[in-house]
Formats: sequence, structure tokens, C-alpha cells
Amino acid sequence: MSFTLGIGSRALDFNLPATDGKNYTLADFDAAKFLVIFFTCNHCPYVVGSDEITRLTAEKFKDQGVQFVGINSNSENTYQEDDFTHMVERMKTHQFPWVYLRDESQEIAEKYGALRTPHFYVFDSQRRLVYTGRGVDSPRDASKITVNDLDRALEELTSGKMISVPVTNPIGCNVKWEGKDKHWMPPEACDLVF
Repeated sequence: MSFTLGIGSRALDFNLPATDGKNYTLADFDAAKFLVIFFTCNHCPYVVGSDEITRLTAEKFKDQGVQFVGINSNSENTYQEDDFTHMVERMKTHQFPWVYLRDESQEIAEKYGALRTPHFYVFDSQRRLVYTGRGVDSPRDASKITVNDLDRALEELTSGKMISVPVTNPIGCNVKWEGKDKHWMPPEACDLVF
């Protein structure tokens, strides 16, 4: 079995605390027509470099029923700035248009097979996975972006079209796993496309 959720897989449940003081499960987003779950963090230069592009995409598709949910699974023992306190501060500062959840146990990152930050998962109205991978082709330096895969996938999804490119390789820092070297990835984790 692949490490990362495959196309057609159902969204997996979670129960995680958010920076707004509430806990959220998958069912809390039932009102959304489509759902984008993405693994992110506070410190990664690929996240920081592309968050404003992600914001624009989230705002563009909000009125078409697309809900964004960010999950930070990084070990705070690897990077302290990835802890919950810094998450709250980051959301207060930037007011991103998504719910920001903390997966301290890393169970959800493991269940979804999150490879990098950021790593996006787009689910249709039946909560089946229709796109997974990168947001853009140059997340660290937005001035060099030539392809916005996330925007294209959402454009196709909200227009009732088939997703033309359902899988790409996420580009970013690897998830920081508790008790492991900061560059470690699970041995079964690999690129999604070759």
C-alpha cells in the first residue's frame, strides 16, 4: 500500500484543536461542498513563500463552496516555532482564510501520508480524493511560479470537469517527525509521480 492516500480514497476523520480555541472533526466541514486539507507549518520557507498564493486560491474559491483546512503535524522538538503557541500567533498576524489545526501526535499526518510542507489534498463533494500534491511549482519563491496546480484542480472541480492532473509531487520541507532527524522520511514514503 502506498504511504500517501491514493486518488479516490475517502477523507479520513480527525479530532484536532485549532488556533481559534475549538476542536474540529471532519464532520464539522460537512457544509462545505469541497474540502482542501493541507499539511503545513509555521517555519518552512516553502510554506512561508507560498502562503499568500494559497490565500488567494482559498479566497478565489470560497464562494464556490471550497473550505481550506491547514494541519500542522511538525514536531515542536525539531523546530520550536512549529508549536501551538506560534501557530496562534501566526494566525493572529496573518488572518489566513482557513482553519489551522494542530496534529501533535502526528497520527493524522501518518494516516494521510503527508510527505512535505505544504502537501495538499483536494476532496470532492463525496469526500473522495481528486487531487494530491503541490500547490505551485515554485513555493519557495512566488516570483518564479509558472504553474498553479491547486488552482487548476479547483477550477476543474468547481466546473464539474475531470481533474486533468490529479497527482503531482509536493514541493517543500519534509514533515518533521518526532524523535527523528529533521531530514528523515518514512522508508515507505516516496515521490508520488516519477
